[in-house]
Amino acid sequence: MESGKQAYILSLKQICPTLSDNELSLFVSKLSFHNLQKKEFFLETGAVQKAIGFITAGLVRSFYVDSAGDEITVGFYQAGDYATHYHSFLTRQPSNYTIQCLEQTDIACLSYEDLQWVYQQSTGFERYGRLVAEEILKRQQARIESFIFQTAEARYLTFIEKHPGLFNRVSLSHLCSYLGIERQTLTRIRQRLAHQ
Repeated sequence: MESGKQAYILSLKQICPTLSDNELSLFVSKLSFHNLQKKEFFLETGAVQKAIGFITAGLVRSFYVDSAGDEITVGFYQAGDYATHYHSFLTRQPSNYTIQCLEQTDIACLSYEDLQWVYQQSTGFERYGRLVAEEILKRQQARIESFIFQTAEARYLTFIEKHPGLFNRVSLSHLCSYLGIERQTLTRIRQRLAHQ
């Protein structure tokens, strides 16, 4: 738990370097820490996202189930990332997504109510909230545009570039689902790149 606190404080300082030690202590006092096992759920479809989850160790994936009953992976989140369906968190509406651990995972959580309380204590925390929301929005926009403007191969190369350590930690089926391609297509892409 102590290492989780330190990881979150380090992240806060990187996002908002002007936060004082007192402000950081106030923030950390509102956190709860959870250890989840592989395959355990942090959020299930139909539930409201009640807390922002900051991953201090481990790996999770976010997915939804399509009309054919297939799981469609929309994101992988590792240490230093926020595992949160932000729309559900803000609107208090049920989520259409599931967040599941791919490894044993430690998550620091801050409830919606505690986040609102923290915002009232300091404008520095409001800045933190805005910057985190902006980062989540940028990632979502980049993902949408990757399907509009990139080929399957370009999406694969972007994934390898932005997440070099993830390739060996996620299954090929989850990766193919995330990239929106068939397994055979990914095999052909990898073979072609290996011979370049």
